[in-house]
Amino acid sequence: MRTESSPVDPGTFGERNFGTADLGDKRRTASIIKLANRIVQHPGSSLPAKLGDPAMLDAMYRLCRSEKVTHEAVLAPHIARTRETIDECGEEDVVLILHDGTELDYTSKKKLAGQLGQIGNGRGRGYLVHNSLAVTSDGAVIGLVGQRLYLRPHVDKNESAVQKRERENRESRLWCQGVASLPADRCLVDVCDRGADTFEFLEREANSGRRFVVRSSYSRSMSPGHDPDTNAGKTTLHTYARTLEPMGGTTVTVQKKEPKRKTKRKSGKLKHPPRSKRTAKLLVSAAPVLINSPRKKRGCHGDEPLPMWVVRVWEPNPPKGEEPLEWFLLTNEPVRTLEAVLRVVTWYRKRWIVEEYHKGQKTGCGIEDLQFQYRDRLEPAIALLSVTALTLLKLRDAARAEDARTRPAQEFIGEDYVRVLSEWRHAEERPDWSVYDFVLALGRMGGHLNRKSDGPPGWITLWRGWSELCARVDAIRRTKIRLRCA
Repeated sequence: MRTESSPVDPGTFGERNFGTADLGDKRRTASIIKLANRIVQHPGSSLPAKLGDPAMLDAMYRLCRSEKVTHEAVLAPHIARTRETIDECGEEDVVLILHDGTELDYTSKKKLAGQLGQIGNGRGRGYLVHNSLAVTSDGAVIGLVGQRLYLRPHVDKNESAVQKRERENRESRLWCQGVASLPADRCLVDVCDRGADTFEFLEREANSGRRFVVRSSYSRSMSPGHDPDTNAGKTTLHTYARTLEPMGGTTVTVQKKEPKRKTKRKSGKLKHPPRSKRTAKLLVSAAPVLINSPRKKRGCHGDEPLPMWVVRVWEPNPPKGEEPLEWFLLTNEPVRTLEAVLRVVTWYRKRWIVEEYHKGQKTGCGIEDLQFQYRDRLEPAIALLSVTALTLLKLRDAARAEDARTRPAQEFIGEDYVRVLSEWRHAEERPDWSVYDFVLALGRMGGHLNRKSDGPPGWITLWRGWSELCARVDAIRRTKIRLRCA
């Protein structure tokens, strides 16, 4: 499925993503289109550097001061466009909705301190941003279907379990809110990490009409099989999954990882242990289970057990000194065969794309560098930069698409960009360039050496090349305007 005909053309980016924004005045909509087209050309660094013009910067500040320009209003047209793209999918297409949260740190913005929530160890101030990102089954980014800005409240240390369960701003409710507006469509698959492993969310997903894959965090009480009348007996999820015979195996590339914290589990092991890059050989197993309702309710849910499937993925022989990989996945996708199990595992492995998106928001677009003094003015800018960050991932996706070597580059990006980049790379125009040729040269402009051992350029390298290319195209256009005026 081709998600966009021209996904990163700066001349049309603003109109595609914000053209139908209802901001109370057509002039505001025209302004946000113009601002988006400028920002997508220079997504990094500070807001003044992104816009490159005092008049444009003033227009940005005026826009964000308006009461009609809210986070929801700015994001709404992009979300609507994403859902239109999903609706165009065929019956056989699978769309993964990747749900995850990240913290945006604005602790250094002193005037915002009293307006934001707790982050980190509670001393920092900022947002927990819960993103719902739609991607194709092969990992190509479609767009956001939801984004929630959550402010962690100050909670009484003596709060009872009942009070916590009934509190409207309970953080665990974010997962349910993230899927609340999604349709009951089997082509949609909600993919979530361990934070979503609450019985409240699992019950909602089981009755949603969609498919889901949630990584298990807790070894819950359960019974084997889907028949509650059998005498199979109760056990715990992880213990039971470890008794299952392997159905087959697969291999995955494990990326290098540095330890995030030095905190330890009760077992004495690092909570986030380091690991080296390697190719891991994994085994998989699966079985039907009934997940029992917890005796002590921590969310709003019923008492009936939930029928689903557990998938275990583990590394039987890790290298010396490496912690073995092990995942427990809960899904409502029937996994009776090895092919079905590996399909579910592949869906879960696409979850890393939303982590890359978070890097795009922070490193690529500098979303934490915004210098607003009021929360209601900061939030529309967060929405604008969140959409811009998607283009950084789409640059990378374009070079990895199946038709990248045959699709003309001018379908993907404007003619000026192809001409300028090909002249820089080969000292002559190459109008017949494919998308693959264009993106590879863009990576070269960003510092990629294009050696076979280097692999394809990543989004950070492409972002550097993109900023340089946009600056060159902009300079050439300005020169042409001056010559015409002369």
